[in-house]
Amino acid sequence: QVQLVESGGGLVQAGGSLRLSCAASGLTFSGYGMGWFRQAPGKERQFVARISSTGVNTYYADSVKGRFTIARDNAKNTVTVYLQMNSLTTEDTALYYCAATQRLSGKTLPRSYDYWGQGTQVTVSS
Repeated sequence: QVQLVESGGGLVQAGGSLRLSCAASGLTFSGYGMGWFRQAPGKERQFVARISSTGVNTYYADSVKGRFTIARDNAKNTVTVYLQMNSLTTEDTALYYCAATQRLSGKTLPRSYDYWGQGTQVTVSS
């Protein structure tokens, strides 16, 4: 059974930090690129960050560059992807999703990702 399970969301004050985790199992996710997306109420799902299957290459949305860091741990049966979020602002408030893909193109497009988690809520208060 393929599962992507996000955790680590919560309520934090502006300027604070959170670390999201995504545990991916059920497939050989060590061969998948992994991404984080977010969606605020009434808005489209937005790309946040992506990491290659080996962890060597990372890519960020301009809005989070320098504040967020994506990383991964390719353990044997479960791949864990992290999103360290620092200097949070109210604009970062959203439901954050983890996603997986084997495609090399369309890194920022939700339709390029085949597997999705249920999301974890991040709320930043002013």
